[in-house]
Amino acid sequence: MEQNNKASGKSIASLVLGLVGLIAWLLPLFGYPVTIVGLILGCISRKTEKNGINLAGIILSIITLVLTLINSALGVILVLSQMY
Repeated sequence: MEQNNKASGKSIASLVLGLVGLIAWLLPLFGYPVTIVGLILGCISRKTEKNGINLAGIILSIITLVLTLINSALGVILVLSQMY
């Protein structure tokens, strides 16, 4: 019996979006959509196949989502501190 180890398009898209998110987190306007879509695609592809590509995409998307959240929070704090 032969196994098919070919990665699906969703797995590859999740990995690519996770990598793009490493740059996109600098601007939360772009960071949130890129990382959330990457996370969703990684989770969807994880249900149908178990490979390292979708797991790497999920991990990168989680890391970049956390970085985007921190960047947004620091931006809000900076703006609020200059108002008073």
